[in-house]
Amino acid sequence: MQQLVILDCFTVEPSGLGVPPYLSTYVRNAWSALRRARPEADVRYVTIDDVRWCLAGGKPTVEPPQSDPFTYSTTVNRDAAIQLLRDAEIVVVIAGDAVPSVHLHAVNGSFEEISRALACARGRRYLLGPLSTYALAAPAEYAGLFDAVHTHTVTSDDLLLGSRHPAAYGRMQRERDSFTGLVEQMPWRPIAELELYRGCTRRKFCDFCNEPAKSPLVAFREADDVVAEAAELYAAGVRNMRLGQQTCFFSYRNRDEDAIRALLGGIRQRCPDLEVLHIDNADPLAVAAPVGLRIAKLVADYCTEGNCAPMGIESFDPAVIARNTLTCTPEILMRAVEHVNVAGAARGPGGLPMLLPGLNLIYGLPGETHGTHVANLRGLADIFDAGLLCHRTNLRLARAFPGTPLAALGALEPLPSAEQFPSWKADIDFTWDQPMKERVYPTGLRVPGLHSYFIGQGGTWWRRLGSYSIQIVERDAAVPRGTTGDLVVTGHAPRLIYGERVASAS
Repeated sequence: MQQLVILDCFTVEPSGLGVPPYLSTYVRNAWSALRRARPEADVRYVTIDDVRWCLAGGKPTVEPPQSDPFTYSTTVNRDAAIQLLRDAEIVVVIAGDAVPSVHLHAVNGSFEEISRALACARGRRYLLGPLSTYALAAPAEYAGLFDAVHTHTVTSDDLLLGSRHPAAYGRMQRERDSFTGLVEQMPWRPIAELELYRGCTRRKFCDFCNEPAKSPLVAFREADDVVAEAAELYAAGVRNMRLGQQTCFFSYRNRDEDAIRALLGGIRQRCPDLEVLHIDNADPLAVAAPVGLRIAKLVADYCTEGNCAPMGIESFDPAVIARNTLTCTPEILMRAVEHVNVAGAARGPGGLPMLLPGLNLIYGLPGETHGTHVANLRGLADIFDAGLLCHRTNLRLARAFPGTPLAALGALEPLPSAEQFPSWKADIDFTWDQPMKERVYPTGLRVPGLHSYFIGQGGTWWRRLGSYSIQIVERDAAVPRGTTGDLVVTGHAPRLIYGERVASAS
């Protein structure tokens, strides 16, 4: 029997996450394309963690009971990963970070690791995912590594040739294959990322954003198609889903309230026992509009608690906003945050708010001065002083993605954040993030339905699956991975909270 391999080195984009337990659109796309191209073949799903496991002699890189982020996401194929690569007629590599990312439990595959893994492969090698953009921008560096590159999608027809444009959604729908064989190779409970559309609905694009470079034209999926894919995942055993692989959930079908109701209602009808249904990414301009409040109420009504609508203000500094075509002002953001709070601040049966906003801030954009940080602190203080709730804040340094206006500027004069970012981040951690954690997760709050997922030197990390789920640390404990239980909040830090176990499910 022919052997085909998907080598998942994990992906991170502003509009989508492909780090386990997230099951990315890229992995499912590759699975369907390979199944259609070679229906008689045996398709195996292998992670970069499987490869690391084999190369380390079949053991973790840290001493148990500590969790090892380098081999955390091994599959049922971990002991045979190298042999599978050697025997495979085709290897599809899925990789690439479009934005910087750090994960407690995972380390994305590096260029060196991918090269080392592919040195074991004797068949044809193909690339899919954000790394393809870097490979095309620096062909000499990647010469000889891949036989063909796919920038957006792969189909059974263009698998061997490569592709530079995404396949039409109708074609993707016809190619889709049962996901049961894929999910069975994952020993974790996956949360499937679902895509609603490509491109950005704004008339002006932010200079740093990779989405217009990735998909310059907007193309929406039909709600029935999304619901059908959700049902196929559900049939494969997936009980956790996120509508996150797009720039703004609220802008689906140009903010069509009826289409969003049909989408969410259809998923709920076809997937009645979902444990998690969340969203990701929200344009504050859409959320601040009158229809944004109504859509937020739909999300709170149909989705599960602990949901997050992350919004990119990116900067509160008017000079940075104007210089980088950001379009969102502090006033618009305040209205958007208010809308989400009105719709979703009420707590669900598990103790968490149904839907809260998240905030994204980027340092290192052209026009930045020391005053930029002051403006950010003031803007966050205004939201806090208004008594509003916020789920999480993401701070990062800008990265020039190939094809964006920011990349076209080339080398810039060093900006203050190049030196000050760690201290500026600490300012926001302790003046905004920690006080907000204390407001959203007060001491004494009981949070049920958690599972232990990582053991570190400070204790055991607990969480629920979902969009940017809160991490609760049980100090000085080493609880086996996958244990379920309830914790009561006992303390707070900027990026996590502390808790004590009060009950465990069997």
